[in-house]
Amino acid sequence: MPRVSVVITTYNRPRLLPRAVESARRASSDVEIIVVDDASTDETDEVCRGLHGVRYLRAERNQGVAGARNLGLLASTGEYVNFLDDDDMRLPGTLDEQAEVLDSTPDAGLVYGQAHMGDQDCAPTGSFYPERCLQGDVFWELLEQNFIPCGSVLFRKSCVQRIGLLDKHVAGIDDWDLWVRIAELYPVAALERPVIIWRQSTADSGQGSSRSADLIALAVRMLRRKWLSLPRAQSATADRRRLSWRGFSDTLSEHVMWETTVALIRGDLSLAGKGFTVALRLHPLSLLRTAWKWARFSTLRHLASEVSARHGLSGAKARLKRVRSKTREHRTAAP
Repeated sequence: MPRVSVVITTYNRPRLLPRAVESARRASSDVEIIVVDDASTDETDEVCRGLHGVRYLRAERNQGVAGARNLGLLASTGEYVNFLDDDDMRLPGTLDEQAEVLDSTPDAGLVYGQAHMGDQDCAPTGSFYPERCLQGDVFWELLEQNFIPCGSVLFRKSCVQRIGLLDKHVAGIDDWDLWVRIAELYPVAALERPVIIWRQSTADSGQGSSRSADLIALAVRMLRRKWLSLPRAQSATADRRRLSWRGFSDTLSEHVMWETTVALIRGDLSLAGKGFTVALRLHPLSLLRTAWKWARFSTLRHLASEVSARHGLSGAKARLKRVRSKTREHRTAAP
C-alpha cells in the first residue's frame, strides 16, 4: 500500500496534465498518482492513457471538481491524500516531508504549506501565500478566511471516513468546506515553507477561482447556513459566532471591493453589479471600513496609473497591498 495518494482531477486541459503528474512523482518516493478525467470532450483521454505509472479513472458524466475529487478519493489506497489541480505543480520531496509531519503528530488531521504564486505558465512570481502559517486549533480562523491552499494539503484519509466526502454542491470552495470540517475535530499542522506552485487565475483564464463574486456569495451561504451550525460553533457563545461573521466580512469585503472596482475599470457593468449585490450581504460595518480605507489610499488613482503601466491589474493589487501594509506599520509605530 502506498504511503501517499495524489488525486489530480482534469477536464479539457490535456497540455497541462503531464507537468502536474511529473511534479507529483518527484514530490514523494512512495506515491500513488490517480488522474480523474471528468468526462473531457477532447483528447484528454488519449493523453491520460499515455501516462505511465498512473491510475486513470474516467467519469461517465461531468461531476465538477468536488465530485471528481471524491471519485479519486474513494479509489485511493494511501494513508495520506493530496488533491493537486492539473495546472499546479508540487515541489520536489514536499509530500515526503509532510508525511513525516503527520507521522510525528498523530492527532493532526492535515498538514499544509505555503504556495508560490505562479503566472499562467506556472512560473513563480516572487510572492507566496499565506505569509504566516497558523497551526493547532484553527477552526475559528478558518471560518473567517481560507488561508490553506488546496494543493498544499496532505490529509489523513481516516478523517474523511469520519466527516464525510467533499460537498459537490459547493464547487469552488469545496476544499475550504473540507478544511473547516476537519479543523472542527482535529488540530492542523503546517510546514512553513512553499510546497507547491499555484497558478493564479485571471478574469478570462477559465479557472474556477476566477468566478470571484459567485464564490464569495457561496461562501456567505456556507458560513451562515452550515459552518456556524456545526456542533462546535453551536456550542459556542453568540458573541463568538458574531465575531466570526464580522471577521469573515472584514476579509471578504476588501476582495469584493477590489473585484467590483476592476470590473468598473474594464467596463463590465454586469460583473460590477454582481459584486455590489454580494457586498450587500456582508456586515455593513466591514463595508464602511473597507470603503474608508480605499478612499484614504486613493485607490482609483493608483489603479489607473498601474493599469496604464506594465504592471497591469495583478501588479496593482500586489503593490496596493504592500502600500497598505507599510502604512499600517507606520501608523502602529507612530507615537
